[in-house]
Amino acid sequence: MELLSSAFGNGEFIPEKYTCGGDDVSPCLLFLNTSKEVKSFVVIVEDPDVLESTFCHWLIYDIPGDFEGLPEDVPPATYIEYGIKQGLNDFGNIGYNGPCPPEGSVHRYFFILLALDIESTGLEPGITKKELIEAIDGHVITTAEIVGLYKA
Repeated sequence: MELLSSAFGNGEFIPEKYTCGGDDVSPCLLFLNTSKEVKSFVVIVEDPDVLESTFCHWLIYDIPGDFEGLPEDVPPATYIEYGIKQGLNDFGNIGYNGPCPPEGSVHRYFFILLALDIESTGLEPGITKKELIEAIDGHVITTAEIVGLYKA
C-alpha cells in the first residue's frame, strides 16, 4: 500500500496553502495498491518535532475501504458523507489544521494511512488520538506514510 499527495512528495516541503500561514486546507491524498481485505482506513497527521510530545494535526476515520483517497480541503465537520468521521486534533479543533510551528527549525509532518480489517471503529466523532489508537488496536492490516516538511 502507498500513500501519495498531489501537493508534495515524500521528504519535500509542504506548500504554504496547506499550513496556518496559508489557507490551512488539507492536501489531496491518494491511497494506492490497497488490498481487497481492507474494510476501512484511518488517516493521522502528526508532528513529532515538538518539545512536549507528538502533536496531532488531523484524525479522520471510518473512511470506506474502497476509497482511493481524500480530496483537497476536507471540511472541518464531525461527520462527512459516506460515514467518515473526524476527531479532535491537538489544537482542540475538529478536522485538519496544518503545520504551524514556531519560527526556527524545520518540522516533519507524518501523514499516516492505516488500513483496517473492520468497516467501522464504532467511535463517535470528536474523539482523541488516544481513543482512536485504542479502538483500532489489533485491526491494522498495514500502514503507509508520507512525510512533509515545513519551516515557519
